[in-house]
Amino acid sequence: MKFSIKKINAILSIMTISMMSTVSFAQGGENIVPNGSFESIDKKPKRLGSIESANSWVSPTGARADLFVSTKVEDINVPMNVYGKETAKEGENYAGVLAYSYGNKIPRTYVMTKLDAPMKKGMSYCVKFNVSLSEASKYAVNNMAATFSKKAFATDSKLPIIENPSLMHFNNDTKIISARFDWTEICGVFVADGGEKYLTLGNFLSDEETKSERMKKDANVKVAQIAAAYYYIDDISVTLIDREKGEMCDCATVDAGDEYSTTIYQKIFSVTEDMTPSQKIETQQLFFAFGRNKLSSEGEQSLDLIAAELKANPALKLQINGHNNAMEDEVGEGNDYYADMDNKRIGAVIEYLVEKGIDSSRFIATQKGSESDNPDVTDLDDEDLAQAKSRRVTFKVR
Repeated sequence: MKFSIKKINAILSIMTISMMSTVSFAQGGENIVPNGSFESIDKKPKRLGSIESANSWVSPTGARADLFVSTKVEDINVPMNVYGKETAKEGENYAGVLAYSYGNKIPRTYVMTKLDAPMKKGMSYCVKFNVSLSEASKYAVNNMAATFSKKAFATDSKLPIIENPSLMHFNNDTKIISARFDWTEICGVFVADGGEKYLTLGNFLSDEETKSERMKKDANVKVAQIAAAYYYIDDISVTLIDREKGEMCDCATVDAGDEYSTTIYQKIFSVTEDMTPSQKIETQQLFFAFGRNKLSSEGEQSLDLIAAELKANPALKLQINGHNNAMEDEVGEGNDYYADMDNKRIGAVIEYLVEKGIDSSRFIATQKGSESDNPDVTDLDDEDLAQAKSRRVTFKVR
């Protein structure tokens, strides 16, 4: 189906009519992005390029963005699809855009929506959206951004939209967004010129202005790679804030650990029905960013499986082995924040399992430090990947 300017305008007209009953101006604290987590869909998509199946969202160019939902269509399924595996940041669905391709051989894609209310001149808005680099991506880039406009972008062309972005990753920093199996929050304050009605997400800078990094393929990843940077997008919000009253945009702070590494390793674990409860638990591993103990969405899935097995087998005790890497040891000598990361990761796991109803008396916490090498490390791994494989939590059933 050809995605034309006429179709974009038709969809936007329907959106306008459907919003006539909403408030005519933005209220503080209210998200003015309709369907910001793509949960409301008109009908289930049947193929890639079907972002318009999500109510209030369209592709503003001839290259169409994707919508991922729970479906029998493998290409667009969640959590596993043609571009890899990811669990939604919010709800079940999420979108996907291509932000860069080597040699510009694959057209970029974007997602666009009409805001529930036009922005007010001189007012400040807290803008947030989350992205995750797909496993299929051979590249990662820095220029994932939001652009607000008074008029909708609408073209049949498959060329990139080159504009001055309203808000970019880490306030226009050059950091590459390379995290897979986890969501990176892009967040900041936008001061409106007044009358902005449309929000568009994607990469708005030229290839020359886009910093890219070639990603190392994980041998455990089975999806075919593309010479591009493809990002999942979810949980989008734009809220009015009154800075004179001290209202803030609570953006997640950029951890100084990114100075040392932005890599988060992950592998897919195969669990079969013929495995014993102990085998199902011990095959799980959790991996972490440098200097962090935050659980990834994949890590939470592993812990949900472990919690279910522990509930079904109340006699089992669980040894939780925390690991860090040598660089964390080195940095931790001069900065307590990075010290004892193995123990901090154990604590995050125990806290999660206790919240799932598992009594803490069933846990045996074991700090392994950086001395226990991950057997998954190979001679082909560069230093950064080898270090990332070491930042982990493993399990032993007792």
